[in-house]
Formats: sequence, C-alpha cells, structure tokens
Amino acid sequence: MSRVRHILIVDDEPNIGSSLRLILEGAGYRATVCDSAARLNALKEVRPDLYLLDVRLPDASGIDLLRALRQADETVPVVMISGHATIRDAVDATRSGAFDFLEKPLGRDRVLLAVKNALEHSDLVRENQRFREIVGDGPTMIGRSAAFTEAVEQATRVARSDASVLLTGESGTGKELLAAHVHRHSPFAAGPFVKVNCAAIPADLIESELFGHEKGAFTGASSIRRGRFELADGGSILLDEIGDLHEAAQAKLLRVLQDGEVQRVGSEQSFRVAVRVIAATNRHLEQLVSERHFREDLYYRLSVVPIRMPSLRERLDDLPDLVEHFLAEFCSRNNVRPKQIAPDVVPVLARYHWPGNVRELRNVVERMTILTPGDAIGVESIPLEIRSRTRAAGALQDVRDSAERDRIRQALDQTNWNVSGAARLLGTERTSLHKRIRTLGLKRGGHPE
Repeated sequence: MSRVRHILIVDDEPNIGSSLRLILEGAGYRATVCDSAARLNALKEVRPDLYLLDVRLPDASGIDLLRALRQADETVPVVMISGHATIRDAVDATRSGAFDFLEKPLGRDRVLLAVKNALEHSDLVRENQRFREIVGDGPTMIGRSAAFTEAVEQATRVARSDASVLLTGESGTGKELLAAHVHRHSPFAAGPFVKVNCAAIPADLIESELFGHEKGAFTGASSIRRGRFELADGGSILLDEIGDLHEAAQAKLLRVLQDGEVQRVGSEQSFRVAVRVIAATNRHLEQLVSERHFREDLYYRLSVVPIRMPSLRERLDDLPDLVEHFLAEFCSRNNVRPKQIAPDVVPVLARYHWPGNVRELRNVVERMTILTPGDAIGVESIPLEIRSRTRAAGALQDVRDSAERDRIRQALDQTNWNVSGAARLLGTERTSLHKRIRTLGLKRGGHPE
C-alpha cells in the first residue's frame, strides 16, 4: 500500500486554509494547516512532502520563508499562493526555488494539478539523486577472484536483513561501492542512499551535519537544517571513515543505533528515523577501542556484520578485467576511439604493489589512455614510477610467477592445451585458469604472448 502524501498549508486566511484542506483530503492527501511562520517553526516534528505557502504572512515574508525552507531541505517542493501577486513576486518566488505559483481564488483542478506535478517532480529528483549516489562516477564492481567474490557474497547475504554493517579494508579498495551494493539489495533500496565522509567534515560541524540543527543553535545557524540521518530516513546511510568520528558525535550516534531517535543540535526534542547504517573504515577500530579513542559499545553496535574488502594485491586475478573495464569506461565517457591493451601490459602491472588499490589502478589506466597517441597501449605507456618500482619490489613475485608459469604450461602441454583438462589437473576453476594464462602471458608454443 502506497504512503499517503502529507501537504503542509501555510496561510493566514482561515477560509483558504480550510478550502485547501478539503480539496487535498478529498483527493487522498493528508493536510495540515498553520496560519503563521511562528506556527510553522513550532511544528518541528512535521516533515511534509510538499508546502503550499502564502506569499504574505502576518509575521514573515513568504519569499523569505521559502528561501529558508529550501535551504533546510531542497528536495521538498514548495508551491506559492497569493491573492494579490505581482510579476515581481512570481519572479522572486521562482528564483528562490518555488516549483509553481498559484493565484487566488484557487480552483480545485488547478491546485490538484500543481500538487501532482510538484510531487512527481520531487520523486524524480530523489530517484535520480539516489541512482547517482548508488552508481556514482566510479567503476562498477568488477572481479571474480575468490577474495573479492567472498566479500560480495557476504554483502549480498547481510543486505537482506536490517543489521548494521562494518566495511573494513585499505583506502581505494571499493568499500563505498560495496556499501551501495548492500543498499541496492536491502529492504531499504527504495529509500535514499546518503553518504557522509566523517573525516572530511570539521569536528565542530559533524554533529550538525549528521543530526541537523535548530535555528540559532550556534553562530551562523540562521535556519533549521535537516541532518543526514533525517534525509536518509527510510533508506541507508554510509558513515565513511567512521574511525575519525569524535567522542561527542559517537555518543549521539550510539543513541540513534540504540533507540532509532535523532535529536537536532540546539533542540530538546527527538524524533524517530528508520535508517540502515553502513560504516566503513581503513583504520583498526579494535586498536582505537583499546586506546579509548573509540567507544567500545558503539564499535559492537556498528560491527554486527563486519566485512573486509580485499586489497588489489590479494585479487591480482582480477587485474585483466579491471584494466579492460577502466579502459572502456574512460574511452566511452570522453568519446575517445576505443584502444587496446597489449598482452604484456598486465603482467607488468601485476608486479606492482598497488598501495592505492583499485582507485590507483583506475587513475593509472586513465593516464595511460590519455598519454598514448595510438590505439595500442603498450608497456612503454605504463608510468615510469610504476615500472621502476616493479623492478625493485617485484623480484619475489617474478620468482612466483615463473614457477606458476612453468606449472601451468606443463599442465597445458599434458592436456594438449585443453584448458578445462588443465584446470582439473591443477585443481582450479577453468575461468580462473584462463585469467592466469592471460595475466602470465602464456600462449601455445611456449613463448609469452
């Protein structure tokens, strides 16, 4: 059953308020009427789907109130109404973010059409925003290595519940994408997916960012602001770099996890939210707990299901697919003629340590694509710092690759280069063996590709 949409009417004329309420309730909406800006500010717990706002109120300018509402939450549409509007009023309202402008007397059909269009537009904006949050500008999740597949399978299983998830792993491994995967496959998928980088927000603003604030709560708080938890109501929130959250915010976050209640900064009232919490960190939270820099009770609340995202060094089998994906993505996005990766490029990349993980690989592939003039990307296109470091750090890997290359070649020779038969001899999956053959540059005849 679909949710009943709530319309908040702000008009000081009793007849107008009553008429609008009857029209809206007759059409299946829920309507609330208030007659002043002060009355509206008192309704802090009310979060409507749309405002019908009079241009002139007894205690405030409707245009100023419109600007404050849009600043607090730009996703909620506002339709202005007026009995003596001027062209300037209409222009000011439109520039300030009003979706529509209605003149009194208000006809039933005109009101319902404006409300319908505003709600549909708001839904479309939220849906597009949700898709952008989920898909983002980053890569899709690519890989079939055992370590990567295990992490994705764990995320898929836990997504079906409402349990809190803690994603760990080095920077650049794709924790944000895994969080989006959890959201997409969860009961909260129809709601928003809100991301917060706890390390990127100053300590004195993090509470306001997460939980919102009341007007006048601190210097510069000129209007009510909805926090990220409030905006994520009915969906999921990703708390990235959770290990950098300071102590006061940790205590408030614990209350949200325990009671499902949010309290804005400067308010004595709290309200309930239904939010799926996904936390991510590249730090060792257990150590922070032992050093008393992170609350132990919060740690256990967040890590109901911990999932570790493997580093790129642990999933080198995925290198060929990742390189091809990033190359195709970059060429498509920039309308560049498709280019090809030479067979000897991936083995060189596989000998690098990749401290920046998948994010670093993506940047390197884009750099190679940009700086290579022709259609074929060879070893000479690999950045010098990558090639030089592979010589120093890759000696042991070279030995391992050589031994593996000999073992695979022997199995292939025994089976007359039947990959399925060789995979059975080696006790591995056929698809994995195909990738290793490509990665190691093997080809029939005994010479590397």
